[in-house]
Amino acid sequence: MTIAGNDQRNLTGSFTGLRVLDFSTTIAGPHCTRMLADMGAEVIKIETEEGETMRTRPPVRNSCSTAFGQLNVGKNSLVLDLKSPQGAEAVRRLVATADVLVENFRPGVMRRLKLDYAALHEANPKLIYCSISGYGQTGPSAELPAYAPVIHAASGYEMAHLAYQPGRSRPDYCGIYHADVLTGVYAFGAISAALYQRNATGQGQHIDVSMLESMLSLTLSELQWAQFEVKPTQRPMFGPIVTADGYVMVAIASEKTFQSLMQVIGHPEWVSDPRFAKYSDRRENWVSLMEGVEAWSGTVTTEQCLVALNARGVPSSAYRTVAEALRDPQIAHRGALAEVEDGGGTFKVLNLPFRMSGAKVSAARRMSTLGEHTRAYLKETGLSEDEIAAFAGKAQIAGRG
Repeated sequence: MTIAGNDQRNLTGSFTGLRVLDFSTTIAGPHCTRMLADMGAEVIKIETEEGETMRTRPPVRNSCSTAFGQLNVGKNSLVLDLKSPQGAEAVRRLVATADVLVENFRPGVMRRLKLDYAALHEANPKLIYCSISGYGQTGPSAELPAYAPVIHAASGYEMAHLAYQPGRSRPDYCGIYHADVLTGVYAFGAISAALYQRNATGQGQHIDVSMLESMLSLTLSELQWAQFEVKPTQRPMFGPIVTADGYVMVAIASEKTFQSLMQVIGHPEWVSDPRFAKYSDRRENWVSLMEGVEAWSGTVTTEQCLVALNARGVPSSAYRTVAEALRDPQIAHRGALAEVEDGGGTFKVLNLPFRMSGAKVSAARRMSTLGEHTRAYLKETGLSEDEIAAFAGKAQIAGRG
């Protein structure tokens, strides 16, 4: 069956039958476990009675956050007080049935709760225990508080980015949390690898994912330049070219691209011009080259510019807002968005950016309410109805099951 022709309704997820205990909060951990849920895993999100902080992030409708929903759709909700003996014991009983545990507390927190890998490995030697933290579980920086913007600065990423902004000396403000999303994806990959290894060994293991190292992985060339003396040069930067009504991104990534662009702007002779003929020449004369490109692009609209560039196979795009990108017919064609229902109505979330010919990959259609599955999971741990009723109060046992 081809990917284009498969029917998701007739497929199961690659991780169907997998049970995941999700202790993570905010973005990195929840992003990882949302990926596992989209691929069929039973993800049990464990929260306090108040719920995690992302539940209050806008947009909020009828006390339901779509930002929280984007990260947690498809998960079952279990409310526990991990500091209580009963709560910790419930976790230990669930661990015996779990395949994966994900947490992103500051190093040491799970150990103080007696829920660290060493404490739980004995109860379930097959458990894959994934810890996500700012700097890693050990080392001189391990216990420092860390959020994505701090890691962006600590990794060198922001200063590397600044080096490509001519005339600027102050780093950018941070509003998009690359470190969280990237680290969540690395955690997902590591968990997948550990599950594969467990098939051969029958043993689980502890995974230690560092946000700092995840961000460093984005600075591929810069990491090498930091180790060796490199001649300063005007490196070709991928950036906007002006049009009569906006801006367009053009990526001159190959000799063919360069030659095609010269045809588009009406300067085919520049292909052999000593200033631009070789890649190294273009690096040294990049500003002059871009001035020549903009002498043409500034006379046409963005739409006209893109038509001309696409006709010659020059990689390019208008600068779009996220709202504009979501309206792209390609997004609809791919089924990239899934509609989710919660207590505030419906909203759309992004599906995972890959499709599989033999497995279902899609977001769930409904958000769990806080504590919805608490009673069912407490029953599973062996508690009686009377014990469940006395466990931790009405708010913690509300819901189905």
